[in-house]
Amino acid sequence: MDFEPTTRRIVWLAVAFEGGLALLALGLGWLPGVQSPLPKIHWIARDAVWGIVACLPLLVVFFICVRWPVGPLVRIKQLSEEFIREWFASCSVLQLGLISLLAGIGEEMLFRGVIQDTLSAWINPLAGIVLASLLFGLMHPITPFYVVLAALMGAFLGWIFIVTDNLLPAIITHGLYDFLALTYLTRLESR
Repeated sequence: MDFEPTTRRIVWLAVAFEGGLALLALGLGWLPGVQSPLPKIHWIARDAVWGIVACLPLLVVFFICVRWPVGPLVRIKQLSEEFIREWFASCSVLQLGLISLLAGIGEEMLFRGVIQDTLSAWINPLAGIVLASLLFGLMHPITPFYVVLAALMGAFLGWIFIVTDNLLPAIITHGLYDFLALTYLTRLESR
């Protein structure tokens, strides 16, 4: 049986997975010694702007990877073209926005709001960022080098969370980056 991705299936899988990460983060927040990520999200305009601006360095790295791939970046670009474009090209911009928003919320609530915050309290903030970022990287096993890039992105997002003491900028940075990268890969790069 050949599995052919359909837009509806892709959107529902992405929504279920990313939304499930947010629910997992909320559930873990009930465990002893683990705080809920919700109180760490503060709706502050300055921090929202911080989240938008912090997306810029990630976009620079993204464009370097897709426009001038060398070494291990070549394989990442190939996989992006073979799978990401194929799977998400039929999604509307609104659907890409929903998937990206939920990725920002779910992954940041789990990796920064629960894992990093808990490890920071148990060990220290640096260990919290490093360990949560390594786990974040390992959860993105596209290629070994992509794991490294994702871990570095996780460390950057963890640093944003520490500096602002707010999950909102990390959520915005992550969600906006995912949206712009998916939109570029599915709408603009092939032209």
